[in-house]
Amino acid sequence: MHPDAQTLWRGSRWTLTLLIACLSMLGPFSIDTYLPAFSGIGASIGASPAEMQQTLSSYLLGFAVMNLFHGALSDSFGRRPVVLVGAAVFTLASIGCALSNSIGWLVAFRALQGLSAGTGMVVSRAIIRDLYGAADAQRAMSQVTLYFAVAPAVAPLLGGWVFAGLGWHAIFWMLALLGLLLWIVIWRRLPETLHHSERQPLHLLHLLRGYAGLVRSPQFLALVVASGIPFNGMFLYVLAAPAFVGEHLGLAPTQFFWFFAINVSGIMAGAWLSGRLAGRVPWRRQIRWGFVVMSVVSVLNVVLNLVFEPNAWWSMWPIGLYALGWSLMTPVVTLLVLDQVPERRGMASSVHSSISSAANALVAGALTPLVMNSPRDLALAALVLMAAGLVSWTWVKRQVT
Repeated sequence: MHPDAQTLWRGSRWTLTLLIACLSMLGPFSIDTYLPAFSGIGASIGASPAEMQQTLSSYLLGFAVMNLFHGALSDSFGRRPVVLVGAAVFTLASIGCALSNSIGWLVAFRALQGLSAGTGMVVSRAIIRDLYGAADAQRAMSQVTLYFAVAPAVAPLLGGWVFAGLGWHAIFWMLALLGLLLWIVIWRRLPETLHHSERQPLHLLHLLRGYAGLVRSPQFLALVVASGIPFNGMFLYVLAAPAFVGEHLGLAPTQFFWFFAINVSGIMAGAWLSGRLAGRVPWRRQIRWGFVVMSVVSVLNVVLNLVFEPNAWWSMWPIGLYALGWSLMTPVVTLLVLDQVPERRGMASSVHSSISSAANALVAGALTPLVMNSPRDLALAALVLMAAGLVSWTWVKRQVT
């Protein structure tokens, strides 16, 4: 924790939380905004649905690869320079996407977007831990999740409107403008939160030893799986939204909002509850409650899809309830991940995000195309992903203090 943490940020605490949330949500916002235009983009540039799916997987792969380095770089150069460079590259990549006229160029610039968009998500976690103690950090992480949850609701709504009114190129021009505005705010307002005495030397062997220590730690890896893999039980439906919402539920692109609004409501409710429970309820109990909610909802979702035909009136609600359980437990588990190596929180956040993002990329590129044509298969896949996190947490919980 920075020794001058109380005086670094001159504004109110909620404005700092909002800025950190904007940094964190840049990555998912870039995914959800263009989903309603998925089919339209494919038709415009002559790309098949399978080729369009690669614009998602290339983004997520780039996100996963570079996430491995964002935090380590911020441990050496500081948090502020890394997020400034990330916002600048994201802006340029978004301009490249807007100017793309073929699937090859779009995939390439989406990968560049992914390489840069993760900067805010990785470094913002370290910024929170730089500035706050344990209970306050959980509250801040919960508040960030609360603000962060707005992105999946607003992004597809904006994307659908922009696509309908101005065409798909305008979606990426909007993302470029967002990246530019964020860069300006960071430049003017965000202080450096990493104290100079805590900076790590940027030596290859030193870095490799740090990475090796993390990936050799069963406890660290189990916490990463417990916090990151269950997210894909919800994210799977987001990736499959064009098929799930558009084909199985029969909703128009401008109606995607309802699907994302239900998910966001669940995330916001869970994040709000997590913040309220911080310092009042033992963190183990809070994590247990989150997994209980996800487990019950996942099993119920499978049963409903086996018995009934998918319908817009009931098919979206289990996903929103699952999101509530996930956001109730994930702020606590994420902080446990960072505290495994307090002297290298940036690197820990990097490895955490990289492993989680690699799983996201696999789900997007391999699992989603296999299950998106069947609501029953989607429900079963979500149950398996949740179970992986539950098994991991069950194994590691007695080893964490």
